[in-house]
Formats: sequence, structure tokens, C-alpha cells
Amino acid sequence: MAALLQKSGHTVRGSDGPLYPPMSTLLEEVGIEPCVGFDIANLASGPAPDLVIVGNAVPRDNPEALEVERLGLAKMSMPQALGQFFLSQRRPLVVSGTHGKTTTTAIAAWVYSACGADPGFLIGGRPKGLDSSFKLGAGERFIIEGDEYNAAYFDRGAKFLHYCPESLILTSAEYDHADLYPTPQSLLDAFAALIALLPTDGFLAACGDWPAVRELAADAPCDVVLYGLEEGNTLRPVNGIESGPWGSRFRIEDRQAGQVEITLPTWGEHNVTNALAVWAAARRDGLPAAEVAAALCEFGGVGRRLDELGSPRGITVVDDFAHHPTAVGKTLQALRMRYPDRRISLCYEPRSLTAGRNFLYSAYRDALAGADRVYLAPIYHRHRLAADDILDVETLRAELGEAGVPIVLCESYDDLYRRAMDEAREGDVLVTMSSGSFDAMPARLLAGLADRQLGNQSS
Repeated sequence: MAALLQKSGHTVRGSDGPLYPPMSTLLEEVGIEPCVGFDIANLASGPAPDLVIVGNAVPRDNPEALEVERLGLAKMSMPQALGQFFLSQRRPLVVSGTHGKTTTTAIAAWVYSACGADPGFLIGGRPKGLDSSFKLGAGERFIIEGDEYNAAYFDRGAKFLHYCPESLILTSAEYDHADLYPTPQSLLDAFAALIALLPTDGFLAACGDWPAVRELAADAPCDVVLYGLEEGNTLRPVNGIESGPWGSRFRIEDRQAGQVEITLPTWGEHNVTNALAVWAAARRDGLPAAEVAAALCEFGGVGRRLDELGSPRGITVVDDFAHHPTAVGKTLQALRMRYPDRRISLCYEPRSLTAGRNFLYSAYRDALAGADRVYLAPIYHRHRLAADDILDVETLRAELGEAGVPIVLCESYDDLYRRAMDEAREGDVLVTMSSGSFDAMPARLLAGLADRQLGNQSS
């Protein structure tokens, strides 16, 4: 957001915690040097700001937030500012849903760019193949990830309610963010409010594999395309999906172009559905079928989404952002397709305020069964949860152990690292999953295996 504003002619300064690459590098490249830490002196380090944009991680008792209030400075949440400065003059294509937002937004930005539409975009991840995760663009489209989390301490509604979509992709609807939405219905109500913002001449591409999405789509005020893998969807693969070393291949029936074959250099049914969503939006916008198919064939993926980091000593390290058990299960399914006949060891951190809750117990049991071995980090927000609300990891270990999937309950990050390193063997796929930094676990494992490889060679 800061870089977009700077590139569009505003002068930007601000405060944050310690920043590291790639974010620190990105800010340096556009000429922004943030203050490290929050202090009221930061607000007085230059001319009084015309506007203060407050991130949703900033609490109301933050010293700078209190000073902004005291001085009566104009303030906005980040999504409010996005709406005012970038989306109000464009045709927003908003990608929302519980799962798959970042990857689908990245696919859309890649396809529209490859087809010459020159979109603006803002992606909540690091896309491969694109110069950065943001761009102003000169085309009519602005493609943005529509997050359902709250906007700011003074704006508790979902971020996406500020994005005024002309077109919307709804990838899924499943309960998440229990710290913000007290019931599953309250989250569905937020998605319903987003759909209600669509104009009558707008467009909704909705994943019909989710019953809740079908119900939400039924109330859309505009044209709807249901996409997915199951029967009853308007847009679905013809005769299934073929997987191989090259990725996933399938055919679709296009009203104007006939049958079109698409080869994705990614694995997993969830990535096929993500591609279908972008196909629906791109074709509705008139992008040529052959060009869209060619662009999908060249999509390079997104950092921290099935991201293969290296294979020292014949052990492949993969990093993924998955944190909800549904996403964990789909990622493990994709790994089975990508690395058939190899042992998959999962290093998992229940990071978010929802991920460590016991109402997800059954979903975790089913998802983790897709691994051959699990190293479970401590629940990150355990101290913020009621005792009866915390995921029952002991019972989970016992139940999955009886099913042949050993779970190692680790006392700390260092304990997890040691155990995973000690038990890794040639041919393994060692995958890390977390929605946070995970104490740099992917890089630590990669470096540790490389050092062990050098040690073996030297001996």
C-alpha cells in the first residue's frame, strides 16, 4: 500500500516493527525509510501528515494512534484508502473466500498482464513471474485480494466491504477467524454483504463445489458463473484432470472457443479450481481464449504456496502458507500428486487464533492423515485461548498414531527442528506449513540439510 501511494505521487512515511526482506527491500526501492517502533515523535519527524493510514494490526492504545486522535489528524484504514485512491476510478476485480485468495489473485494478475490488459493489482503474497506484488497499471481493471478480516480498530468490518467490486470471485466459504466472527453464520453474512455490493451489470464467479457458496451466489444481483470440479457447475473440467511431472492438465468447454486444453505447471485440484475462476473472469472481460490458456500454462506460482526451496541430500524442502485444516489437507493432496511414492513429513504450526481451537479437531484429524509423519509445533496463541477451547493435541496424536500417522508433539521451535533433522532421510519431502514466520523454519531446515550434506561429503 505504501509503495502504491509513493508511486502514484504521494509522499509516504510511517512506522512499523523491525522489517526484513523482501518488505524492507521493497520499501527501499521506492524511497521509503520507515521508523522502527512506534513513538509520538515519529509523527513530528516532518510536516504534519495530510492523512494517516492505520493498519489492522495497530491497537487503539498504540502511542501513535493515540496521538493521531489527540491531534485530530485525518485517518483511514488501509482498505478505505485503497478504495478511495485506487479502486474508485477503476473496475475492481475482487478475489475473496476462505481459501485460495492469494493464489487466485496472482493467477488473475498474471493472466491479465500476459494478455496485454495492463491491470493494476495488489496481492497478499509474492507472485513468481511478476515484478512485484503490486502495480498501478494503466488498464481499466484493478485486481485485488478481498480479505474478510477487519479493517482497523475503528473499522471492525471486513476489509473487502471497501472494495466496491464490479466483478467478484468467491473461492470458498468456510468458518475461519473465530476471534472476529463469533459464529459461522456471521462470516457468511459478511460474504453476503460483499455480494450485495455488486452492480446489476457486474459479474460473480462462484465456486459451486461449496454448498455455502452456492447459497450465497443465489442472491447475487448480477450474472453468475458457477465453477468447480463437481457436476452442476457451469464451468468444470471435461473428463477429469490428468496429473504428471509437468503439473495438471484438463479440458474445458468454452461457449465461443469450444473445447480448450489447459496445462497448469502446478498440482492439486484446488489449483485447477483457482484457474477456472480466473478463466471465467478473463473470458467475461473478452480476453482471447488462446491467450488466456497460454498464460495459464506459464503461471509460475506464488511464494510460500507449495514453494519448493531445494533438495539437499536428496531431501526436498517445501514451504506453504496453509493454516486452516482444509487448506492443509488440500496441500498434502497436491504434494502426493507432485511427489508420488515419497515419504511426506509435515512440520506444522497452528499459528492463527483460529488454528489452535478444538472445534477444528475432526478437520485436523482428516487433514493430517494425508501426511506420513507430523511434527506439531506448540499452539502459537495457546495463552489467549480458554482451556476447553484449545486443540486436544494429545488425543489427536493417539488417534492418528493408531491410524499409522505418527505425530511428534514438539516443545519448541528448536525441538521441532532437531527432531525433523534427526529423522529426515534421503527421498523425503519435508514440508513446513504456517501462517507466520515459523521461526524461519524452512530456511533453517534447508541450511541444516545443506550443512549435513557438506559434512557427509567432507567425511
